[in-house]
Amino acid sequence: MTTEQGTYYTVVDSPAGQLLLTADEFGALTSLSVPEQKGGRVPLAGWLRDPAPFRAVEEQLAAYFAGELKEFRLELRGEGTDFRKRVWAALDDVPYGATITYGAIAARIGAPRAAVRAVGGAIGANPLLIVRPCHRVIGADGTLTGYAGGLDRKRLLLGLEGVLQSCPALPGTDRTWTASKSAGRVRPLV
Repeated sequence: MTTEQGTYYTVVDSPAGQLLLTADEFGALTSLSVPEQKGGRVPLAGWLRDPAPFRAVEEQLAAYFAGELKEFRLELRGEGTDFRKRVWAALDDVPYGATITYGAIAARIGAPRAAVRAVGGAIGANPLLIVRPCHRVIGADGTLTGYAGGLDRKRLLLGLEGVLQSCPALPGTDRTWTASKSAGRVRPLV
């Protein structure tokens, strides 16, 4: 079994399900994973369960889900290649309530249009779901495309931010959100 010394973690309940948060020894948030996330993290031997390093994260997530927070102010530290870090930095610039296409992200980082698949791969490898808003990336035709946390969660987050007309409840969560499922198309605002 692999060990990662100096990794702290906690689990937080949310309308998007239980969130697994990890931080490094300096308290920087290193990942936020959701249940059944493609490539999501799971606690490993050697990790230390301690909610103390996550107080600000928990407060900001609660405010976000209550519709009171539009921008996270957290110290983040995601490991990745230079290309991935450029893509993630572009994601950080997509404002609350807006969407952007994969092609527009490629253009923002100076990558050719042919790099859209690589941009999609970098977005899919985002270790910080919700706080780094990869849920705001949509297909060129306005459809809701892949999301490592699942399309139901993507709909939930975009509905919460007012991009979709409705905010469906996630199966298995105790938080009730009003309305029915969206048709799955949104107009990119960026």
